[in-house]
Amino acid sequence: MLQIKNLNIIHKKDLRYIFENFSCVLNEGDKAVMIGEEGNGKSTLLQWIYNPQMISDYCEAEGERVIQGQKLGYLPQELPPEDCGKTIYEYFMEEDQFFEQTPKELNRIAAMFGFTGEVFYSGQCMGTLSGGEKVKVQMMRLILSEPDVLLLDEPSNDIDLETLEWLEKFILSWRHIILYISHDETLIERTANMVIHIEQIRKKTKCRHTIAHMSYQQYLQERFSQYENQQRRAENDRREKKLREEKYRRIFQSVEHAQGSISRQNPSKGRLLKKKMHVVKSMERRFAREDENMTEMPEEEEAIFFKIGSEKSKIPAGKTVIEYSLEKLYTPDHDRVLAKNINLRIRGSEKLCIVGMNGAGKTTLLQMIAKELLDRTDLYAEYMPQNYEDLLDFSMTPVDFLDQSGEKEERTKIRTYLGALKYTADEMDHKISQLSGGQKAKILLLKMSLSGASVLILDEPTRNFSPLSGPVIRQMLKEFPGAIISISHDRKYIEEVCSRVCRLTEDGLVEQ
Repeated sequence: MLQIKNLNIIHKKDLRYIFENFSCVLNEGDKAVMIGEEGNGKSTLLQWIYNPQMISDYCEAEGERVIQGQKLGYLPQELPPEDCGKTIYEYFMEEDQFFEQTPKELNRIAAMFGFTGEVFYSGQCMGTLSGGEKVKVQMMRLILSEPDVLLLDEPSNDIDLETLEWLEKFILSWRHIILYISHDETLIERTANMVIHIEQIRKKTKCRHTIAHMSYQQYLQERFSQYENQQRRAENDRREKKLREEKYRRIFQSVEHAQGSISRQNPSKGRLLKKKMHVVKSMERRFAREDENMTEMPEEEEAIFFKIGSEKSKIPAGKTVIEYSLEKLYTPDHDRVLAKNINLRIRGSEKLCIVGMNGAGKTTLLQMIAKELLDRTDLYAEYMPQNYEDLLDFSMTPVDFLDQSGEKEERTKIRTYLGALKYTADEMDHKISQLSGGQKAKILLLKMSLSGASVLILDEPTRNFSPLSGPVIRQMLKEFPGAIISISHDRKYIEEVCSRVCRLTEDGLVEQ
């Protein structure tokens, strides 16, 4: 059992409650998914559970976590900087259990992730692995450590479709506690038996949480049903309140008028009207008590509102966006050949997704395609890398990064757009380094929107958006009037947005 009692977490910079009186119990066999919009504190909670000191730089926390002898295993959202310079072998050497494994057991664990047992002794630097390979290696070390509780922050990020299917089976077969964050709606739908929903309502001035012991789809259905029922009751109560007020006003005005026009020579009628006024006042007090018990209008986090592209983003159907050929695709250090005979042609407003195994060279290929398109003068392209730090200056604020002119009008417009993306005024002035992965991704998407680009080059565009924002982001990209060249393992993105899918293999791009 893992228990959290009366947890309060306050953000030091803007003194905002991220969690207030949060209590939760997780039992053996619970597969709990934590959902909520970007920046609501999901990763913060996961870090606090693993080690409260991890959030001490930017948050103050008070509360109790009850761990009854369990060993916690934690997968961070990003590979820690201090691990990037280590070799894979050095990384595994830091886990005591590594040296107690037999070659057969190591081979078994490696095979789960599509590796051979030699991977454990590799001299390759952790920082040079692909995004999916980094997740796989970290998961392998977690399994070696034999934890009783798994705390996974975006385990589905960047891993290929084959490993995603393995991850689903792994979560379902895990006998102990799993608490995880994921933006892969398919994974959540297939694995979670408990939902922890973290919200920031009233323009992020009040935090709220809901804990439901049910599947994700059932939770969404019940949440929608409860919202509709509460809204209907609240509207009925307000209609009845209006009728009560009109009835009271008519009676009060009638008695008041009668009192004003009564003659002093008729004291008995005066006494009768005075009694009537007492009854009217009593009615007012009764109505006030009924008003106090009115059903409250349901509160929900405001959905993000966003659009990319305009009329000038449109590409004629017959226009060739890119015709790209590459005899050999090498690793970034030119150590080996990843693929050969690559040929790609994009026309009009096609939306292409490139899929393939982790380490196949998808990101390397996309970077080369981006370089060619970004140098073009006959169309305007924008690039969203897998590693946001490649483009974002983490020392700047979102407004400063997006501001091109320094003019007050432009900065006001940027703040308006950021507000539509659910940034608070305080968050707009936070350094980008202090923002969540999803908030960083929103900055890049907003940059694309403001630029008027006609071609978007996207490396895992939905990887850091919550399951609640995901449908909005997918619809936005589906409606983009220009061309999209992307890499993704998000099954809903591939199905709903992409008109073409190509798999990168050793023999080139194969149309799916």
